[in-house]
Amino acid sequence: MQAIFIYFSGLIFGAGLCVSGMNRPEKVLGFLDLAGLWDPSLAFVMIGAIGVGFFAFRAASSRQIAWLGEPMRLPTNNSIDRRLLAGSAIFGLGWGLAGVCPGPAIVDLGFLDPHAAIFVGAMLAGMTAERFLSRAKN
Repeated sequence: MQAIFIYFSGLIFGAGLCVSGMNRPEKVLGFLDLAGLWDPSLAFVMIGAIGVGFFAFRAASSRQIAWLGEPMRLPTNNSIDRRLLAGSAIFGLGWGLAGVCPGPAIVDLGFLDPHAAIFVGAMLAGMTAERFLSRAKN
């Protein structure tokens, strides 16, 4: 049951990315191009996502058990540290250069986009490097 729920959640999320055009790098880069032909549509998508997320997290924080019977595991760390800032900066640079972030890249893999395959490969390499470096440091 959990796998079906995860599948359909991902399918709905991916469909939302496609409907809003956020799986197209030129749409994202248009939002980031403040000096050119700025496209504000990503701002509306973000505002909508923040609104949905706000109420969803509020509802979830009052629960002990998730819908599928698993224990509720919400993030508890709310500190801003060097690792968070560095990761955010790296994410932002990659997003600005490629016009793609992980969710849309995975959606674009479904469309057999070779650029998405390169992006996802680089993303997985970065995740592996971070995991290796974190373990080596400890």
